[in-house]
Amino acid sequence: MLDWPNCTNVRDLGGLPLTDGGRIRAGALVRSDNLDQLTDAGVAAVRAAGVSRIVDLRSVWECETFPSPFTHDDRWLNVPLTDPADPDVSTSELFEQYRILIDDYPDRFASAITAIAEAPPGGVVLTCHAGKDRTGLVTALTLALIGVPRDAIAADYAITNLTESRPGFDLPTAETILRVLAHLDTKYGGPVAYVIQAGATTTHLTSLTTRLGQADRQG
Repeated sequence: MLDWPNCTNVRDLGGLPLTDGGRIRAGALVRSDNLDQLTDAGVAAVRAAGVSRIVDLRSVWECETFPSPFTHDDRWLNVPLTDPADPDVSTSELFEQYRILIDDYPDRFASAITAIAEAPPGGVVLTCHAGKDRTGLVTALTLALIGVPRDAIAADYAITNLTESRPGFDLPTAETILRVLAHLDTKYGGPVAYVIQAGATTTHLTSLTTRLGQADRQG
């Protein structure tokens, strides 16, 4: 976990393994809960981390109601993964909520992937409200696209259940995200085919791999 006061669910994904023997570079991709919680010290910590892009996955309404301290900063980019006008599926099983989002709005996921790929040199932060669902899905998709093994993707996703314990809150489990990735395989031919069909390009995917992957490979 990173110390960005007062965020409670922020972590650097650097060090996660890649199937080619490399690893994600430290500081290249960070996932976080809502940055509107940051203290002045937290804002300073984000700036000191070399962050060049903050991809805020919250709805426009959320961003206006609970503005990020970076709203007027060139680093900040709102790429809404949900909209208040979307059907309410919050009472559905967590996997079903995710499946509906993936099936109904592939363009939103492609836009998020493109935002990471096109970011200026530096680290990228993915953020939503709790840093669990929207951030979890885009993070998992990003990791799958650059070749992180699925067991490592699932393990990272499941870490979030250490930070959430509200009664009735559907905690993330490794099984949930593995089902999501399997769904992408079955219905779309895999994560790469999914985002390409939705508008991302092979150039975006190459850029994604280059910017996140560690330069020195093992073996």
